[in-house]
Amino acid sequence: MVARQDFPYLLEALIRRGCQLMGPTLRRGDLVYGPLHGVEDLPRGWRDWQAPGSFRLQPREDQALFGYGVGQHSWKSFLFPPRQLLWQARRTRGGFEFMPREEDHPRYAFIGVHPCDLTAIQVQDKVFLEGAYVDPTYGQRRLGAFIVAVNCGHACGTGFCASMGAGPRAAPGFDLALTEVVSPNGPHYFLVEAGTEEGGAVLGEIPHRPAAPEEWQAAEDRIKQAENQMGRFVQTRGLKELLYRNYEHPRWDDVASRCLTCGNCTWVCPTCFCHTMEDVTDLTGEIAQRWRRLDVCFSVNYSYLHGGSVRVSPRSRYRQWLTHKLATWVDQFGCFGCVGCGRCITWCPVGIDLTEEVRAIGESENP
Repeated sequence: MVARQDFPYLLEALIRRGCQLMGPTLRRGDLVYGPLHGVEDLPRGWRDWQAPGSFRLQPREDQALFGYGVGQHSWKSFLFPPRQLLWQARRTRGGFEFMPREEDHPRYAFIGVHPCDLTAIQVQDKVFLEGAYVDPTYGQRRLGAFIVAVNCGHACGTGFCASMGAGPRAAPGFDLALTEVVSPNGPHYFLVEAGTEEGGAVLGEIPHRPAAPEEWQAAEDRIKQAENQMGRFVQTRGLKELLYRNYEHPRWDDVASRCLTCGNCTWVCPTCFCHTMEDVTDLTGEIAQRWRRLDVCFSVNYSYLHGGSVRVSPRSRYRQWLTHKLATWVDQFGCFGCVGCGRCITWCPVGIDLTEEVRAIGESENP
């Protein structure tokens, strides 16, 4: 058990190890992930309120450091940069030569990683590290990252991580996992679990003591409370086959009539990795560069091949996205591409609910 007044020692221990601290912070009233210089940068005393197409931050009655769910940002932006220079070349008299490309690979310490986001990082590990082709940028940033997970004490209004096996308790893969226990007039402390040798070493540098049985029980009660609060559920058993059998289901037309194809659901998704390539030259034509830029499969141009786009209708583009997350992703990487964080529901301008679309298709077969 680590008391609230001793929590700053954790950040100091990570800084001594050369880690660049990244965590949740408030910026212009928005919950974002960014650099942390100390505990004072955390959104202390705030909580989130989420519903389809709606997100607000509200004051809490206590001074919890991690009393909120996930916002629209994810840790993906630090591990898989949204815009990255792949190579550059200079024209010479006899042809061209490649120029050295300087790339910064800081050692991150991610503070306050929710269980769904921890699972999302592990999903991207399968994509970028465990396949036939390894992404060097992702690999260098990911393998040096120190992860401080935070078990959820309340459910996000749109989350369904429990049914996806991604929360509200953090699965193995963290260095340290915290469960914050706080009440307006009661004690404030963290139950800490070390998941790696380095995590145990960091914990050894922080003032702590064994937790009493009632402290463990209080932490367990908070996690159970978060699970019981979840109002959304996805039946994952047989889900891939369900979607494959209903590729021409009329529900796709129904959702297409509401979908704006804005791509918000993919921009905020912590696992989506669609990208495009951009080739540019400077004004003199002497230097050429190739950039990788994050993109979304909801745009018509994303599926453009010689002669036209493969998916021209909103129906085909939404169907492609949902079936990839919950069906073809399983065939590709052996897991779902969805972790139940609920961001796609919260940040959809018209409040399309992935769980409702899946339920509607399932109930058409089994009323």
